[in-house]
Amino acid sequence: MSTAATRFIEEPARSIPVSAEYDVLVVGGGPSGLTAALAAAEDGLRVGLIESRSFVGGNMTIGLPVLGFLGQKGNQIIDGLPQKFIERLRRERQGASEHRPCPLHMGITLVEPEAVKTVALEMLTEAGVDVLFYTFFAGALVENDTIRGVITESKSGRTAILAKVVIDCSGDADVAYSAGVPTEKGNAEGGMQPPTLMFCLAGVDTDALRLSIANAPPAARTYLTDFIPAEYFGQNHQFIVVGMRELMAKAKAERGLKIPNERTIIITGLKKGEVWINMTRVKGTDGTDARSLTKGEIEGRAQIDDIVAYLVGYVPGFEQAYFTKTAPFLGIRETRRIIGQYVMTQEDVLACTHFDDAIAVASYPIDIHRPADDGCTLIWCGDCYDIPYRSLVPQKIGNLLVAGRSISATHEAMGAIRVMATCMAMGEAAGRAAKISVRGNRPPAEIDIDELRRQQLEHGVYLRNPDGTRAGSPNRAAA
Repeated sequence: MSTAATRFIEEPARSIPVSAEYDVLVVGGGPSGLTAALAAAEDGLRVGLIESRSFVGGNMTIGLPVLGFLGQKGNQIIDGLPQKFIERLRRERQGASEHRPCPLHMGITLVEPEAVKTVALEMLTEAGVDVLFYTFFAGALVENDTIRGVITESKSGRTAILAKVVIDCSGDADVAYSAGVPTEKGNAEGGMQPPTLMFCLAGVDTDALRLSIANAPPAARTYLTDFIPAEYFGQNHQFIVVGMRELMAKAKAERGLKIPNERTIIITGLKKGEVWINMTRVKGTDGTDARSLTKGEIEGRAQIDDIVAYLVGYVPGFEQAYFTKTAPFLGIRETRRIIGQYVMTQEDVLACTHFDDAIAVASYPIDIHRPADDGCTLIWCGDCYDIPYRSLVPQKIGNLLVAGRSISATHEAMGAIRVMATCMAMGEAAGRAAKISVRGNRPPAEIDIDELRRQQLEHGVYLRNPDGTRAGSPNRAAA
């Protein structure tokens, strides 16, 4: 349909039924939404969570490992509810690995997508969170610069859900944007990191793959991997491969394969012989536009055949591999970001900045899949950095918080804080802040930050002292 001349129709005014009222409403059930709802519900508030899909977990269900639990010095810097979730996955479903050091990503935590869906929903329902699937956010209800709730669309029709505090965990700042919060998208030119459609192969001899890298003589090694030494593959049976640039170039030259990526990215799964492939790359996709997303899904699926041909024909261990499934949706790296009370910057990340209102600590490097080419930018700070509460608080609209990759940050800083463990940590902070807001009958922007930080510490969240050491819970100070 041409957009050259936009046409309009008039929609008659109608009364919309109020389907639910909550103390706290979380929009989006991904990594940040999951922990936001759990934290908000921990002392009996009425908490609701709406999700457009039929499951919770978001990007934890598409085959990616969870990045961000470990810092650049090898220490664990994400704890609290995210850690409890991983422990339960591992204990009850064998659905998660331990946090494994990785020379490139600092740490990786493998998770089983189907186990994530089950355990996340169990935890939410046990906590008393009212989960509503198949429900789309359709608009914000704003009066006098205060959000009263949201409009939803579903098979049940168009309804309103009211709440004292709303937490936007949509990943795309959908609620904030609809409410009139100032937002940005992409870099200085508006370019956004390209998304990936993950897919899974089985029948892979992962030992043959890792040993081909570990044992290759340096002079003949065509499996050079980005920043990951060969010794790593000799010691780890589950791993990430990032690189093999020369091998891919050879396959493209000999077979004419069309692969829109310059690196091979392979992630071993928890099941024997299973790997997830992070190599499709759909440049120019706007994750806030349905037509663009549709085009991205079509293009992403079209790229898979050539990638599989390359892996099976050229990469050791893939000789008997076969395709099993694609992720349920595109993995979106970047869309809207709010402009909040504070905008995190690249300088904050690289200077390992400490903030008095820090509600989480992160360490993942600035990792930007460049919008204009097939490459990637990686910059490490050497340690970890704080995420300030003010970056979760939007300008202009009261009673609203934002958690996840769409917090107030520049394009470069977002490239560091966008990974799942960090998003879970932000969600936990937002949920606890919303609880304090409701209990104290004051907007999130006016809550006592010291009280929020105290509660964070009491629940095992990792925060830093000004000297960089881990801050202790007040209740444990005498221990």
